[in-house]
Amino acid sequence: MKFGLQLGYWSAGPPEHAAEVVVAAEEAGFDAVFAAESWGSDAFTPLAWWGSATERVRLGTSVVQLSARTPTATAMHALTLDHLSGGRAVLGLGVSGPQVVEGWYGQPFAKPLQRTREYVDIVRKVLARQGPVTNDGPNYPLPYNGAGATGLGKPLKPITHPLRADLPIWLGAEGPKNVALTAEIADGWLAIYYTPRMANVYNEWLDEGFARPGARRSRENFEIAATAQVIITDDPAAEIERMRWITSLYIGGMGAPELNFHAQVYRRMGYEKEVDEIGTLFQAGKKAEAAAAVPDELVLETAIIGNETQVREQIAGWEAAGVTMLLVSVPDVEQLKRLAPLVGTR
Repeated sequence: MKFGLQLGYWSAGPPEHAAEVVVAAEEAGFDAVFAAESWGSDAFTPLAWWGSATERVRLGTSVVQLSARTPTATAMHALTLDHLSGGRAVLGLGVSGPQVVEGWYGQPFAKPLQRTREYVDIVRKVLARQGPVTNDGPNYPLPYNGAGATGLGKPLKPITHPLRADLPIWLGAEGPKNVALTAEIADGWLAIYYTPRMANVYNEWLDEGFARPGARRSRENFEIAATAQVIITDDPAAEIERMRWITSLYIGGMGAPELNFHAQVYRRMGYEKEVDEIGTLFQAGKKAEAAAAVPDELVLETAIIGNETQVREQIAGWEAAGVTMLLVSVPDVEQLKRLAPLVGTR
């Protein structure tokens, strides 16, 4: 089981101790460092800045939002980071949700599966650099010939020769169709709110993608990176209590009441009643009550909490379920050092 450090996205400002934690993660044997974005900090800059102090760990985005950049612009970011890091970049992509896509980026959210397939195809064309990049659309036509076009658009290929044509592309996916698409066109799955209990269901979704004509990977060479809070503690109740607030935020507030992909994940786990209650309370501004409505078992579905022996046993269970990497977040070097003995756990 590999470990990845998840830096996440920034809140009001840059996270404290991030530079030291990134270096400590490499020294501890972590395989990768990931950064995210929402509608504040971007994902590429922290990797370039803090990652410059590292030599071995992979530097990945988990995730960059499709609507934040055109496919060619994203490919430019990825190939630049790959050169600067000596071939350590991992491009993690995700569609985000309609609140962000339409509210922040001012673009339509419709047809996310179609957009993802087309986006990844263009990125791969740029990285292959086998000729000028063209695309018939309908989402990202190259050259552009729609409303307002001058007709002077010219197919281009990148000036800079990409270091790797096969730079790995991972997709953040939550629903069955997205996961199947990920298995078909990507090199890895960035799984959020993963629970080993549903491994057989996830495997059905993945196998559908692996079986499609032209699928890039098979289960044997496909990476599954699952985000999980891994906490070594003698007081699990206190950690569960803390995580209720975070969980209620994502179930009740990170998405529209009519369409919240995070809430849908927990519904698929069988928590329909709890999700409804949490969402209703959160949307009514009753955040403390929403957090209190999160049951212990819901938290423990997607987290690894306990003493060191218990944590080791749980990690083994996640690995047996098919997870190849755990993406963990830590606030400082001291917390990372507590996890360091677990790196490489079998």
